[in-house]
Amino acid sequence: MKKPLLILIIILAVILALPFINFIRWNFQTKKPMDIVILDKTVPTLDREKHKSLNWILTNERFVKKDRKSSYSYRKDYYGFAPTRPLKERGSFKNEYRLSDMIELPEKSDALYITDTYGVFFNDWYSGINKSRKSRKLYGGLNNNDYLLINEMKERNKLIIIEYNSFDYPTAQFDSYRTQEKLGITFSGWTGKYFASLDTTGKEFPIWMTAMYRKEYRKPWTFTRPGVVLLTEKNIIVLEEGTHLTKAIPGIITDAENCTKYGVPSSVAFANWFDIIDPISNNVISKFKLETTALGDTLLEANGISNEFPAVVQDPVSNRIYYFSGDFATNPVWYSTSRIKGFDKLKGVLYSTKPDDPRRFFWLYYRPLIQNIFDEYYLSLNNK
Repeated sequence: MKKPLLILIIILAVILALPFINFIRWNFQTKKPMDIVILDKTVPTLDREKHKSLNWILTNERFVKKDRKSSYSYRKDYYGFAPTRPLKERGSFKNEYRLSDMIELPEKSDALYITDTYGVFFNDWYSGINKSRKSRKLYGGLNNNDYLLINEMKERNKLIIIEYNSFDYPTAQFDSYRTQEKLGITFSGWTGKYFASLDTTGKEFPIWMTAMYRKEYRKPWTFTRPGVVLLTEKNIIVLEEGTHLTKAIPGIITDAENCTKYGVPSSVAFANWFDIIDPISNNVISKFKLETTALGDTLLEANGISNEFPAVVQDPVSNRIYYFSGDFATNPVWYSTSRIKGFDKLKGVLYSTKPDDPRRFFWLYYRPLIQNIFDEYYLSLNNK
């Protein structure tokens, strides 16, 4: 056999063996038993995309259930809406905790993570339905039992992480208000999202926004460039790149101290939904920043909005309650790779060097943030 061919075969053999070797390395990592309650009410597909990336991190970092010492399944180990196979038959069930569970569940659980409470709506659930307008809720919204669980977990000084859209529609105003009060924050009523194109012909563009815009401004929707749309129940603001924004995609900014503590970069692009809150006395870990022009600043100021607002806040007393003002847990991941140690090191494959690449958010920000929060909490539990 010729030497160059032999070298090529050896190189290919090493490349093919690496996943198996790193799977073995993952298996030999020390397991971290922790009982975690995951709540996701927005599950209109079998992908469970609103919490799958969270489970990827928990599995990759070897957080396991205490009873069987097994990894968390993104398909089974969560509360909320659960579609059943085959999806075309639109079967489902709701895995919910009851009022009678509000003593035992928070007592035996170590942590609570609410990834999404928006829910499932008629137009999302039934294929072929016109999605030009909002539709009626089938299931969703933060409710009384959710609030009671948050309260009981807080009373027991447990880890609590809650994400974007726990306060807005379809959560009832009473449940929204008292949950904000419990977390020590105030929701402004404004939510927003980046769009790679504001052209209404785009496949994923929510066309109902154009009706809101025409109703408020009495003129047609003429935006086609990338931009950010901000919304309340009745109001809409459109910030278009080149006119209102120098750069369309929002950034998450973190100071040097928190970069070191949580292992996150000083700046990373964020492309998902977010909301605007007042942190009151909470610690601000990171902030959203909109790169506005003078015209954009004027438009925001007219509506009482700043171009910087909290992205991650932390309770200043216990340091164990976090609110993420964005849809952080929705990230595309290959779940099968969660059992490969060091998979995150494949930088060129997983994300590019371009600052505006939205894939960088999961690998450079969300993953280390969750890893460090859970690791620190796990150590505190075992040092009692």
